[in-house]
Amino acid sequence: MLNNQAGQKGERELDGVFHALADPTRRAIVARLCEGPATVSQLAEPFPISLPGIVQHLQVLQASGLIRSEKIGRVRSCSIDPATVRRAENWLGQRRTPAERRLDRLEGFLGEDSPDRPPQPPD
Repeated sequence: MLNNQAGQKGERELDGVFHALADPTRRAIVARLCEGPATVSQLAEPFPISLPGIVQHLQVLQASGLIRSEKIGRVRSCSIDPATVRRAENWLGQRRTPAERRLDRLEGFLGEDSPDRPPQPPD
């Protein structure tokens, strides 16, 4: 019973992550934060959206666990939460088809003989 509850909790967390990433503005914010922390003003800069609109996007990202925010004085900074990104990445990676994995291995094998291409690391 406990294992099932833990699985359901993990599924709900992933639901929140993928819901947050469903929006192109939020994906762009996550992409920017993958480069390093930024203030809310810096994150809002490239978008034709009001600051309160950006804050709403940041709240969704924070609720999903994808980002963290910290207020120092009057400035709020945001950063990516790598553990949450890794969980989503692992979930997607586990769903790759066996045929896709075989093709990846074949590509790596064939690429080893090519002088133009560096060898690919195994999965």
